Amino acid sequence: MIFPPLRDGRPLGLGGAPLGNLFVALADDDVQALLCTALAGGCRSFDTAPHYGNGLSEHRFGRALREVARDSFVLSSKVGRLLLPHADAARDQYGYVEVLPFVQAWDYSAAGVRRSVEDSLQRLGLARLDVAYVHDCDAAVHGGRYPQVLRQVVDEALPELRRMQHEGLVRQIGLGVNDVQVCLDVLRQADLDCLMLAGRYTLIDHTALPELLPLCVQRGVRIALGGVFNSGILATGVGPGKVPRFNYAQAPPLWVDRVAAIEAVCAQFQVPLRAAALQFPLAHPAVEIVMLGAQDVAQWHDGAEMLAYPINPVLWQALRAGGLIGQLAPTPDAP
Repeated sequence: MIFPPLRDGRPLGLGGAPLGNLFVALADDDVQALLCTALAGGCRSFDTAPHYGNGLSEHRFGRALREVARDSFVLSSKVGRLLLPHADAARDQYGYVEVLPFVQAWDYSAAGVRRSVEDSLQRLGLARLDVAYVHDCDAAVHGGRYPQVLRQVVDEALPELRRMQHEGLVRQIGLGVNDVQVCLDVLRQADLDCLMLAGRYTLIDHTALPELLPLCVQRGVRIALGGVFNSGILATGVGPGKVPRFNYAQAPPLWVDRVAAIEAVCAQFQVPLRAAALQFPLAHPAVEIVMLGAQDVAQWHDGAEMLAYPINPVLWQALRAGGLIGQLAPTPDAP
């Protein structure tokens, strides 16, 4: 096991993208209240990244965690972007608001990866990362440069992370991405310990199911799932007056209609959509934990409750019969 569950055994961790002020600015005291509540509730797995608010999320995690017994939790961060100080840097960047005064520069070189880890450790005030992910190295992000990025990740970034693993600066290495194909492309050429996969194995998006998840089981690659609400649509639902998000943007009609159909089945069984969305992907043997991107204490408590919410196994059968989950997708009712 790479990602420890809550102390009561529920496989839930805290994801740090919202704590970098994703879409909305959060007060520092409110963020610390969330982190302290998660710790008090038994949370032992945390994820952050330099990208999240240009280091703001890492600073906030460090403030909460640096006085906690180091071997009592697992903390992941990411490499691939360096933060360069700039007095005139925009306050809002890449969907994050009121960020720290830096600009981002892509760098998957060996030297860049080492600097990224060392910079993250300074922001966190810690001496090691438990997991270092190569961040957003996929074709959707890099376009025509993807072949060169892939080559540099395989030839430079991952070997350098392995060297840092031997030095004790990191314990596990992997990719932190929203894309299935880059995981397959890297796994054809290199070994990984784990993946942070966001949004590609959820109640509505099964992109990872046919090929990647079985490969991870075969190779022993453990998966931490982010984005299980697909940027919000599976948390808010799609009822009247709602503006659901999918993949960080307003949801297209295809996904709205699919969620509406799933919501209708959940309503028949008096199961909150959030509970079904959190519990469904954990049935796959490749998936070790769900990282919940909570913004505040109430969302954290709600996520923990939804993960434990009792669900009649007939719900999953009804979703499968309606073609709303794939025939190959394991469900929580299966042994």
